Amino acid sequence: MPIAAPPAGRVLAAAGLMGGAPALALLLLLAAGWVKPLPGVLALIVTATASLMLARLWLGNLARLREAIRRAEIGESDEVAPPGPALLPSVEEIADAMRRLARSVNERAELVLRLRQADEAIVERLPDPLVVLDARGGPLRANDAARALFGSGAGMAGDLAALLRHPTLAEALDQALAGGGTRQVDIALPVPVPRDLKIHVIPMEPPLADGGRLVLLLSDRTRERAVERMRADFVANASHELRTPLASLIGFIETLRGPAKDDAEARTRFLGIMAEQAERMRRLIDDLLGLSRIEITEHEPPKGRVDLGLLAQAEAEAMAPILAARRVSLDVALEPGAVATPADGEQLGQVVRNLLENAVRYGPEGGTVRLGVARAAAGGGDGPGPRWPARPGVVLSVADDGPGIARHHIPRLTERFYRVDRGRSRHAGGTGLGLAIVKHIVNRHRGQLVIESEEGVGSVFRVWLPAEEG
Repeated sequence: MPIAAPPAGRVLAAAGLMGGAPALALLLLLAAGWVKPLPGVLALIVTATASLMLARLWLGNLARLREAIRRAEIGESDEVAPPGPALLPSVEEIADAMRRLARSVNERAELVLRLRQADEAIVERLPDPLVVLDARGGPLRANDAARALFGSGAGMAGDLAALLRHPTLAEALDQALAGGGTRQVDIALPVPVPRDLKIHVIPMEPPLADGGRLVLLLSDRTRERAVERMRADFVANASHELRTPLASLIGFIETLRGPAKDDAEARTRFLGIMAEQAERMRRLIDDLLGLSRIEITEHEPPKGRVDLGLLAQAEAEAMAPILAARRVSLDVALEPGAVATPADGEQLGQVVRNLLENAVRYGPEGGTVRLGVARAAAGGGDGPGPRWPARPGVVLSVADDGPGIARHHIPRLTERFYRVDRGRSRHAGGTGLGLAIVKHIVNRHRGQLVIESEEGVGSVFRVWLPAEEG
């Protein structure tokens, strides 16, 4: 782009500054008669002309220098080097000084960039979750371990916001920013999944290259705390729930050793009951161990994608013998392409299996069970049904035409060993853990479980799971 000529007013002003003193001196000499008129006037004309030419040249040089600086600022040039002919010596000195300054600034900028890249690389590669906050406590960035802990995308933002709003952590952040040094807090987050965290709040003075004033170094203690709770819960639950079948087995063994020692009919009947009790204990122990394993990994988001329709079809086919034994018909409505992600296929298979088994066990013999899979609109429909999260999802539904469940029982159905009718539940072969397992699996998948029931009509169990975008 050509450089515009200096405005006439600026040229005249500069010429006045340059030639004003000599011209004034000539005028005084002319007035005093010390210089003849003709030579004096010629000298004035030469002075004015020279001043104008020099001013124009000087301002043109400065304009070229200014344009070179502008181009260097916007990145069009790496050097403060005005195009065109050589500059005046004084302007060239200024240009040289600007070149040295520009090189120094570029070197410092490159150093800052390298330091920032090194800072980011160190943060990213740390094995522990780390989050950098600004002076107001807002998140600036998080490393890969933190993204793995909280999940990615919008889910991470929500989980991290819930953490930063925790009163204990908020107080520690304020204290660290006020000069209180490094703080350490233990926090239990109940949602979206239970999580136990030990957090070191480290103030940065001076701030990091991106303005980071606080660093949160997180240690996830959820798994080890879950293992501790699992051990205690397993012992407590097993000792309580196994007491009855064990007492029954001991009683029958004593009877077979004593009064019924030689009674073949009693022995056959008692051994059948003992086999049922032993099978009940096996199922109970399997469910307890399965529930414990699920609880240990509940805070870890699953990986993978699952076509829920295909999975539900496979589980329904595997249930054929149980359906036939109770003469239960199965109505299936499976929408193709209903893909849950992130998802664990094995655990979701357990969800389908548990819900179907519940519907068959507690529904009437010769009844009907309805199994459905469909994609769900963000936020749910406009009808009376449940409202789903404002993001794409898929819904698994299992409905029966059983006796239904009283409204006051529904909030407690997912509790361990909670039974609406204990006698009926044990007769049906349930352990009281099926819905608790479903709840924890759904929690791990960041889904929702909705139970609807009407006495005398039946029950509907719906599970919403996140799905792929588009």
